[in-house]
Amino acid sequence: MTESEPITAQSISAYDETVTSWAEARQGLAEARTYWLATVRPDGQPHVRPHLAVWVDDALYFSSSPTSRKGKNLDHDAHCSVPTHSRGLDLVVEGTAVRVTDEASLQRVADAYAAKYEWPVTVRDGAFVAEYGAPTAGPPPYHVFEVTPSTIFGFGEGPATRWRFAPERRS
Repeated sequence: MTESEPITAQSISAYDETVTSWAEARQGLAEARTYWLATVRPDGQPHVRPHLAVWVDDALYFSSSPTSRKGKNLDHDAHCSVPTHSRGLDLVVEGTAVRVTDEASLQRVADAYAAKYEWPVTVRDGAFVAEYGAPTAGPPPYHVFEVTPSTIFGFGEGPATRWRFAPERRS
């Protein structure tokens, strides 16, 4: 798959600095180890938890049990925000989480989890199954979600930058 490029890259610094390169941000998203998933409860209250995620084909993927609070929140409202930190850059991915059930896509994501975290998952019936998961993931099966970014913010040692993406779904 070809890499997606933002439709705009804009400095959001008060000092009108140049922008951080998208290549640097993309690398940070791929290399980050811990992400934070922010969802909204049905009563409107925010819900944020640490999470493991992978950056595959220019989208962020994470998994969650459908019985977990975050899984229930995403059933109610799929909008989410996912901050992380890597390479001196704080990154915030904003978008909509869409459940992935395609076996080939799930296998690509499973392979990425195994390579990055050494988490051995099996693809079965449109979800991940594993002998163990993170304490905040809930029990298996684990639904897999893709967040195709609408906007990504970057803050850090370089200029503060906002990248915007075309509203498209790639999977």
